Amino acid sequence: MATGSLTIDLAAIAANWRALDALGGGSCRTGAVVKADAYGLGASRVAPALAQAGARDFFVAVAEEGAALRKALGPGPDIYVFAGHMNGDAAAIRDADLIPLLNSPEQVERHFRLLPRAAFGVQLDTGMNRLGLEPDDWRGLRDLVDGNGPRLAISHLASADEPDHSANAAQLRTFVEMTEGLNAPRSLAATGGALLGRAWHFDMIRPGIGLYGGLPYADAVPAVRLSLPVVQQRDVAVGESVGYGNAWHADRPSRVATLASGYADGLPRAIGQSGSAKVYAGATACPIIGRVSMDLLTVDVTDLDEVPDTLEMLCEHQGIDALADLAGTIGYEILTSLGHRYERHYAA
Repeated sequence: MATGSLTIDLAAIAANWRALDALGGGSCRTGAVVKADAYGLGASRVAPALAQAGARDFFVAVAEEGAALRKALGPGPDIYVFAGHMNGDAAAIRDADLIPLLNSPEQVERHFRLLPRAAFGVQLDTGMNRLGLEPDDWRGLRDLVDGNGPRLAISHLASADEPDHSANAAQLRTFVEMTEGLNAPRSLAATGGALLGRAWHFDMIRPGIGLYGGLPYADAVPAVRLSLPVVQQRDVAVGESVGYGNAWHADRPSRVATLASGYADGLPRAIGQSGSAKVYAGATACPIIGRVSMDLLTVDVTDLDEVPDTLEMLCEHQGIDALADLAGTIGYEILTSLGHRYERHYAA
């Protein structure tokens, strides 16, 4: 089993896409963000499952990801590149039929010069100050961009996971002002924005984390399960310590299991320091004790009548966001960090 078994539920991911698609009530398209290898779960398997569910618009971070995705999807679906047309991307954009979302005057000039007849979209900065054309640059380029037929105009919300944050309404107003009358479909909402309501939907929503079972989409079907193999068990006497730094001491005669996974496999070292992290044997919680090391972690299994061959880190009792909270991070980081030493299984 190597360092563990990671099961990716493609049917759950497709179900999440369909549920988010239904939020639009048929009034807009629903894309799918599959950047970072589908948030670490394998875009070559995840994207075709989403295409079968009905997705026709896909989003990646950079052109190299888009080229790999085109091989998995074949011709037909649109593949948008958030980073736009960077220096050296022309061949990949042309050969893989990608749609760069142009972010700057330099990218607009580069794309129109190198690929004058190729499809493109535009990304606008409505207040996040990360990617996109700023309002002053946009005013000078809007007629040129509009005249060349952009396939999509997008922006990105900075605080969509906080529904009452004032930035959401402010960015909505700015997006409307910047795009009103533009001869292109518009998209403002990722998962969090899609949940804010139809005023944020425009012509396309583009969910990402919600597809994979993460917040802020609280109704998402969990999409991953992580089982870790037990390498060894031992009895630990009262007062004995376990792991690096003698960080945990037994206050009762204890049975300790060592599992074959650690921070090299994407399990943050911080979960061993939280004092609350657990793995599960069925519905029974077993505390993680001591420090998480590179390839191993240790678990108190004293209260189990029988220790199974594997214990579960991600399951119905502990999802990606619960584990992230213990590590002081977010579900996105947990998903994208899950190591490639795990034996991966895909459930259709």
